[in-house]
Amino acid sequence: MAEFKRSRLEKKVDDEITKKTVVLGLATVLVFVLMLVFGLPMLIKFSIILGDLKNKKNSEIVEKVLPPMAPRIILPFEATNSSRIVINGLAEKNVVVELYKNDVSIGKVAVNDQGDFSFGDILLDQGESVFTATANSENGGSSEPSKDVKVLFDDKAPELTMLNPTEETLKVSSPDFDIIGQSEKGVSVLVNSRVAMVDDSGKFKIKLQLNTGKNEVEIIVKDAAGNEVRKKINITYDI
Repeated sequence: MAEFKRSRLEKKVDDEITKKTVVLGLATVLVFVLMLVFGLPMLIKFSIILGDLKNKKNSEIVEKVLPPMAPRIILPFEATNSSRIVINGLAEKNVVVELYKNDVSIGKVAVNDQGDFSFGDILLDQGESVFTATANSENGGSSEPSKDVKVLFDDKAPELTMLNPTEETLKVSSPDFDIIGQSEKGVSVLVNSRVAMVDDSGKFKIKLQLNTGKNEVEIIVKDAAGNEVRKKINITYDI
């Protein structure tokens, strides 16, 4: 009796498994049919839409114009004793360069076919002026500012104080003589056309070999702006 019940139970389980298998198979076939009828056309349509979006994006990238590169200001000096200068530079063709002095616009000029631009008769303030420039195009907007260019306007002669000798005319009994003086930081010094060593404070020193008799010594001190001061000293070497 127990074996008969177990057989009926096993048969019932097998029937349920078979039924589920058939339902699952029919569902799989139905999904496949639906994919063929509706899914494939939708997939194709979706692919077309993606293609159109990609082409549109590529078209926008092609049409987008980048701003011009920042121009370059060219000045062969950092200091000058002239109150008016000419500023030249390089930039892309077909752009307009705007020049700024101390962050204030002072003019615009078109770049020529060689990529050059020039601003003439620029008035400098006493002391340091900072120049920058931007390049502007019709479609691409404005560039980043150029690198700062600093110019010092100084029209005053450098100071010169003689430490040895302190007088303009003197006699000595030794052929070796040290010329020592004090000026400003950053100057250059020539003593009878020879370069003297100058320290960071502007003090200079050079040793001369005197000739017997009268020796004329000329000292020329020049600053970075081109201003200079001259001094002459007469030294008589008498044995």
